[in-house]
Amino acid sequence: MLRVAIPNKGILSDSAISMLKEAGYATRREPSELHLVDEANYVEFFYLRPRDIATYVGSGSLDVGITGLDLLLDSGSKAEEVADLGFGASTFRFAAEPGSRFKEPKDLNGKRLATAYPRLISEYLAKSEIECQVVSLDGAVESAVRLGVADAVADVVSTGNTLRKAGLSVFGPEILSSTARLISAPGKAADSAKLLRRLRGVLVAREYVIMDYDCPKTLVEKASAITPGIESPTISPLADENWVAIRALVRAAETNQIMDELHDIGARAILVSAIHAARI
Repeated sequence: MLRVAIPNKGILSDSAISMLKEAGYATRREPSELHLVDEANYVEFFYLRPRDIATYVGSGSLDVGITGLDLLLDSGSKAEEVADLGFGASTFRFAAEPGSRFKEPKDLNGKRLATAYPRLISEYLAKSEIECQVVSLDGAVESAVRLGVADAVADVVSTGNTLRKAGLSVFGPEILSSTARLISAPGKAADSAKLLRRLRGVLVAREYVIMDYDCPKTLVEKASAITPGIESPTISPLADENWVAIRALVRAAETNQIMDELHDIGARAILVSAIHAARI
Protein backbone atom coordinates (compact mmCIF):
# COMPACT_ATOMS: atom_id res chain seq x y z
CA MET A 1 0.00 0.00 0.00
CA LEU A 2 1.38 3.41 -1.04
CA ARG A 3 1.91 5.65 2.01
CA VAL A 4 1.32 9.31 1.17
CA ALA A 5 1.92 12.45 3.28
CA ILE A 6 -0.55 15.32 2.84
CA PRO A 7 -0.38 18.80 4.47
CA ASN A 8 -2.85 18.86 7.37
CA LYS A 9 -3.29 22.65 7.35
CA GLY A 10 -2.08 25.84 5.72
CA ILE A 11 -2.25 27.16 2.17
CA LEU A 12 -1.20 23.83 0.65
CA SER A 13 -3.70 21.62 2.47
CA ASP A 14 -7.03 22.56 0.85
CA SER A 15 -5.57 22.58 -2.67
CA ALA A 16 -3.83 19.22 -2.17
CA ILE A 17 -6.97 17.60 -0.81
CA SER A 18 -9.10 19.06 -3.61
CA MET A 19 -6.65 17.77 -6.22
CA LEU A 20 -6.62 14.27 -4.73
CA LYS A 21 -10.42 14.22 -4.65
CA GLU A 22 -10.56 15.20 -8.35
CA ALA A 23 -8.06 12.42 -9.02
CA GLY A 24 -10.47 9.86 -7.58
CA TYR A 25 -8.95 9.31 -4.13
CA ALA A 26 -10.77 9.23 -0.81
CA THR A 27 -10.21 12.34 1.31
CA ARG A 28 -10.81 13.10 4.97
CA ARG A 29 -14.20 14.34 6.14
CA GLU A 30 -12.99 16.34 9.14
CA PRO A 31 -9.85 18.51 9.63
CA SER A 32 -9.14 16.53 12.79
CA GLU A 33 -8.57 13.31 10.83
CA LEU A 34 -4.86 12.60 10.56
CA HIS A 35 -4.98 9.16 8.94
CA LEU A 36 -7.08 7.68 6.17
CA VAL A 37 -6.92 4.37 4.32
CA ASP A 38 -8.26 4.36 0.75
CA GLU A 39 -8.81 0.64 0.24
CA ALA A 40 -10.17 1.03 -3.30
CA ASN A 41 -6.97 2.66 -4.52
CA TYR A 42 -4.60 0.86 -2.17
CA VAL A 43 -3.31 4.12 -0.69
CA GLU A 44 -2.79 5.20 2.92
CA PHE A 45 -2.87 8.94 3.61
CA PHE A 46 -1.17 10.66 6.55
CA TYR A 47 -2.09 14.30 7.27
CA LEU A 48 1.01 15.95 8.70
CA ARG A 49 2.47 19.39 9.43
CA PRO A 50 3.66 20.75 6.05
CA ARG A 51 7.10 21.45 7.49
CA ASP A 52 7.53 17.81 8.60
CA ILE A 53 6.50 16.08 5.37
CA ALA A 54 9.88 16.24 3.64
CA THR A 55 11.53 14.76 6.74
CA TYR A 56 9.14 11.79 6.91
CA VAL A 57 9.43 11.11 3.19
CA GLY A 58 13.19 11.66 3.07
CA SER A 59 13.71 9.15 5.88
CA GLY A 60 11.73 6.53 3.99
CA SER A 61 9.01 6.33 6.68
CA LEU A 62 6.52 7.39 3.99
CA ASP A 63 6.74 6.73 0.25
CA VAL A 64 5.60 10.03 -1.24
CA GLY A 65 4.22 13.38 -0.13
CA ILE A 66 3.04 16.81 -1.17
CA THR A 67 4.88 19.85 0.20
CA GLY A 68 6.19 23.23 -0.87
CA LEU A 69 9.52 23.59 -2.63
CA ASP A 70 10.60 26.08 0.04
CA LEU A 71 9.89 23.55 2.81
CA LEU A 72 11.67 20.79 0.90
CA LEU A 73 14.81 22.87 0.45
CA ASP A 74 14.81 24.10 4.04
CA SER A 75 14.39 20.61 5.47
CA GLY A 76 17.73 19.30 4.21
CA SER A 77 15.82 16.07 3.54
CA LYS A 78 16.97 13.37 1.13
CA ALA A 79 13.48 13.33 -0.40
CA GLU A 80 13.48 13.56 -4.19
CA GLU A 81 11.35 16.01 -6.17
CA VAL A 82 9.05 14.16 -8.58
CA ALA A 83 6.83 16.87 -10.09
CA ASP A 84 5.65 20.47 -9.83
CA LEU A 85 1.92 20.39 -9.00
CA GLY A 86 1.38 24.04 -9.89
CA PHE A 87 -0.56 25.29 -6.87
CA GLY A 88 0.39 27.12 -3.67
CA ALA A 89 2.52 29.66 -5.53
CA SER A 90 4.54 32.01 -3.34
CA THR A 91 7.85 33.83 -3.36
CA PHE A 92 10.57 34.10 -0.76
CA ARG A 93 11.70 37.69 -0.20
CA PHE A 94 13.71 39.97 2.06
CA ALA A 95 11.76 42.70 3.86
CA ALA A 96 12.53 45.62 6.17
CA GLU A 97 10.97 48.87 7.34
CA PRO A 98 10.34 51.34 4.48
CA GLY A 99 12.99 54.04 4.34
CA SER A 100 15.61 51.86 6.02
CA ARG A 101 19.07 51.44 4.51
CA PHE A 102 18.21 48.02 3.06
CA LYS A 103 18.06 48.16 -0.74
CA GLU A 104 20.00 45.07 -1.80
CA PRO A 105 20.92 41.78 -0.08
CA LYS A 106 24.51 43.00 0.42
CA ASP A 107 23.14 45.62 2.83
CA LEU A 108 22.51 42.76 5.27
CA ASN A 109 26.22 42.38 6.01
CA GLY A 110 26.78 42.64 9.74
CA LYS A 111 23.04 42.80 10.48
CA ARG A 112 20.45 40.46 12.01
CA LEU A 113 18.04 38.60 9.72
CA ALA A 114 15.01 36.73 11.09
CA THR A 115 13.50 33.78 9.21
CA ALA A 116 11.57 30.57 9.70
CA TYR A 117 13.72 28.98 6.97
CA PRO A 118 17.25 29.08 8.44
CA ARG A 119 18.81 26.39 6.22
CA LEU A 120 17.41 27.80 3.00
CA ILE A 121 18.40 31.38 3.80
CA SER A 122 21.84 30.45 5.17
CA GLU A 123 22.66 28.66 1.91
CA TYR A 124 21.49 31.68 -0.09
CA LEU A 125 23.59 34.07 2.00
CA ALA A 126 26.65 31.83 1.71
CA LYS A 127 26.34 31.70 -2.09
CA SER A 128 25.91 35.48 -2.16
CA GLU A 129 28.94 35.95 0.17
CA ILE A 130 26.82 37.84 2.69
CA GLU A 131 27.70 37.59 6.37
CA CYS A 132 24.89 38.33 8.80
CA GLN A 133 23.38 36.79 11.91
CA VAL A 134 20.46 34.50 11.06
CA VAL A 135 17.80 34.54 13.76
CA SER A 136 15.70 31.37 13.54
CA LEU A 137 12.01 31.74 14.42
CA ASP A 138 9.16 29.25 14.23
CA GLY A 139 6.56 31.75 13.03
CA ALA A 140 5.32 35.36 13.05
CA VAL A 141 8.60 36.40 11.47
CA GLU A 142 7.09 39.71 10.36
CA SER A 143 7.05 40.88 14.01
CA ALA A 144 10.79 40.42 14.49
CA VAL A 145 11.81 43.91 13.38
CA ARG A 146 9.17 45.74 15.43
CA LEU A 147 10.12 43.72 18.53
CA GLY A 148 13.83 44.42 18.04
CA VAL A 149 14.86 40.81 17.43
CA ALA A 150 16.16 41.50 13.92
CA ASP A 151 16.95 44.31 11.48
CA ALA A 152 15.25 42.61 8.53
CA VAL A 153 13.37 39.41 7.71
CA ALA A 154 13.29 36.77 4.99
CA ASP A 155 9.91 35.11 4.59
CA VAL A 156 7.34 33.61 2.26
CA VAL A 157 5.24 36.21 0.45
CA SER A 158 1.91 35.40 -1.21
CA THR A 159 0.08 38.73 -1.46
CA GLY A 160 2.38 40.82 0.74
CA ASN A 161 -0.51 41.92 2.99
CA THR A 162 0.99 40.37 6.14
CA LEU A 163 4.28 42.22 5.66
CA ARG A 164 2.56 45.52 4.93
CA LYS A 165 0.42 45.21 8.05
CA ALA A 166 3.62 44.71 10.04
CA GLY A 167 5.08 47.89 8.53
CA LEU A 168 7.54 46.13 6.24
CA SER A 169 8.24 46.25 2.51
CA VAL A 170 10.23 43.85 0.34
CA PHE A 171 13.64 44.72 -1.03
CA GLY A 172 16.19 43.09 -3.28
CA PRO A 173 15.61 40.29 -5.81
CA GLU A 174 13.37 37.28 -5.32
CA ILE A 175 15.15 34.62 -3.28
CA LEU A 176 12.99 31.71 -4.40
CA SER A 177 9.76 31.02 -6.25
CA SER A 178 7.90 28.11 -4.68
CA THR A 179 4.95 25.89 -5.58
CA ALA A 180 3.66 22.56 -4.27
CA ARG A 181 5.76 19.57 -5.28
CA LEU A 182 5.20 15.83 -5.28
CA ILE A 183 8.20 14.28 -3.54
CA SER A 184 9.29 10.70 -2.99
CA ALA A 185 11.53 8.75 -0.65
CA PRO A 186 15.05 8.19 -2.07
CA GLY A 187 14.88 5.78 -4.99
CA LYS A 188 11.10 5.41 -4.80
CA ALA A 189 9.96 7.88 -7.45
CA ALA A 190 8.68 4.99 -9.59
CA ASP A 191 6.28 3.99 -6.81
CA SER A 192 4.38 7.24 -7.33
CA ALA A 193 3.79 6.65 -11.07
CA LYS A 194 0.05 5.95 -10.79
CA LEU A 195 -0.53 8.80 -8.34
CA LEU A 196 1.47 11.19 -10.53
CA ARG A 197 -0.45 10.12 -13.65
CA ARG A 198 -3.73 10.90 -11.92
CA LEU A 199 -2.54 14.25 -10.58
CA ARG A 200 -1.26 15.25 -14.01
CA GLY A 201 -4.67 14.29 -15.38
CA VAL A 202 -6.23 16.78 -12.96
CA LEU A 203 -3.79 19.48 -14.09
CA VAL A 204 -4.70 18.86 -17.73
CA ALA A 205 -8.43 18.89 -16.95
CA ARG A 206 -8.01 22.25 -15.21
CA GLU A 207 -5.85 23.79 -17.90
CA TYR A 208 -7.57 22.57 -21.07
CA VAL A 209 -11.05 22.34 -22.60
CA ILE A 210 -12.35 20.35 -25.56
CA MET A 211 -13.21 22.40 -28.63
CA ASP A 212 -15.45 20.95 -31.36
CA TYR A 213 -16.28 22.73 -34.60
CA ASP A 214 -17.25 22.20 -38.23
CA CYS A 215 -14.85 23.29 -40.93
CA PRO A 216 -14.73 23.31 -44.75
CA LYS A 217 -12.25 20.73 -46.03
CA THR A 218 -10.36 23.46 -47.83
CA LEU A 219 -9.58 25.14 -44.50
CA VAL A 220 -8.49 22.09 -42.48
CA GLU A 221 -4.80 23.02 -42.64
CA LYS A 222 -5.45 26.56 -41.37
CA ALA A 223 -7.84 25.33 -38.68
CA SER A 224 -5.42 22.66 -37.50
CA ALA A 225 -2.72 25.28 -37.13
CA ILE A 226 -5.01 27.21 -34.79
CA THR A 227 -6.01 24.09 -32.79
CA PRO A 228 -3.09 21.63 -33.02
CA GLY A 229 -4.21 19.76 -29.89
CA ILE A 230 -1.78 17.73 -27.79
CA GLU A 231 -0.56 15.44 -30.58
CA SER A 232 -2.91 16.44 -33.40
CA PRO A 233 -6.62 17.28 -33.80
CA THR A 234 -9.26 14.61 -34.47
CA ILE A 235 -10.87 15.09 -37.89
CA SER A 236 -14.12 13.28 -38.76
CA PRO A 237 -16.26 13.30 -41.94
CA LEU A 238 -19.70 14.93 -42.00
CA ALA A 239 -22.79 14.18 -44.11
CA ASP A 240 -21.79 17.11 -46.31
CA GLU A 241 -18.66 15.80 -48.01
CA ASN A 242 -17.28 19.33 -48.28
CA TRP A 243 -17.14 19.73 -44.50
CA VAL A 244 -15.43 17.92 -41.61
CA ALA A 245 -15.79 17.97 -37.82
CA ILE A 246 -12.66 18.80 -35.83
CA ARG A 247 -12.02 18.18 -32.16
CA ALA A 248 -8.95 19.32 -30.21
CA LEU A 249 -7.78 20.27 -26.74
CA VAL A 250 -7.11 23.97 -26.27
CA ARG A 251 -5.97 25.98 -23.27
CA ALA A 252 -8.96 27.24 -21.32
CA ALA A 253 -7.43 30.70 -20.96
CA GLU A 254 -7.23 31.05 -24.76
CA THR A 255 -10.75 29.76 -25.53
CA ASN A 256 -12.44 32.93 -26.75
CA GLN A 257 -9.47 34.10 -28.80
CA ILE A 258 -9.28 30.73 -30.56
CA MET A 259 -13.03 30.71 -31.21
CA ASP A 260 -12.73 34.15 -32.83
CA GLU A 261 -9.83 33.00 -35.02
CA LEU A 262 -11.71 29.89 -36.15
CA HIS A 263 -14.87 31.85 -36.95
CA ASP A 264 -12.86 34.41 -38.91
CA ILE A 265 -11.43 31.73 -41.23
CA GLY A 266 -14.84 30.11 -41.82
CA ALA A 267 -15.32 27.49 -39.09
CA ARG A 268 -18.83 27.18 -37.67
CA ALA A 269 -20.77 25.43 -34.85
CA ILE A 270 -17.87 26.03 -32.48
CA LEU A 271 -18.55 24.39 -29.11
CA VAL A 272 -16.50 24.15 -25.91
CA SER A 273 -16.76 21.42 -23.26
CA ALA A 274 -15.11 21.13 -19.86
CA ILE A 275 -12.87 18.17 -19.02
CA HIS A 276 -13.52 16.33 -15.74
CA ALA A 277 -10.60 13.91 -15.95
CA ALA A 278 -7.78 13.14 -18.35
CA ARG A 279 -4.79 10.92 -19.03
CA ILE A 280 -2.24 12.36 -21.42
